[in-house]
Amino acid sequence: MNDQFELYEYARKRQKQKKRLYTHFIVFLIGSVFLILINKVLNVGDQFDWFMWAIIAWLFLLCIHFVNVFVTHKFMDETWQRKQIEKLVVKQELKIKELAKKVEKETQLKTTNETADTELNQSESSTKKGTEE
Repeated sequence: MNDQFELYEYARKRQKQKKRLYTHFIVFLIGSVFLILINKVLNVGDQFDWFMWAIIAWLFLLCIHFVNVFVTHKFMDETWQRKQIEKLVVKQELKIKELAKKVEKETQLKTTNETADTELNQSESSTKKGTEE
């Protein structure tokens, strides 16, 4: 049941991405016509054809949107994201285990040093008591 829901959500998400791209394309076409009308018919900035630069810049952004939806998505889909997350989780777990071992070793060293210091202090105090008598 969970897999079906994930597949449905994935399909819905892809459909939304494609719909946004198609809407962007329609807005681009309408906007381009308006830019041409503003420049040529209304003579706004008529000393040069600035609408060409605006349309080229917008076309560039539309191409990036297209690449994001149809090209990049094939390489970096949900499966790719899950694999990357799993790799990072495994890497973090290994780091945590290494840190835990390091802390455990340091704790053992401290305990060993404290025990040795305690024994040394006891030896010194018994030696002092023996020499005082």
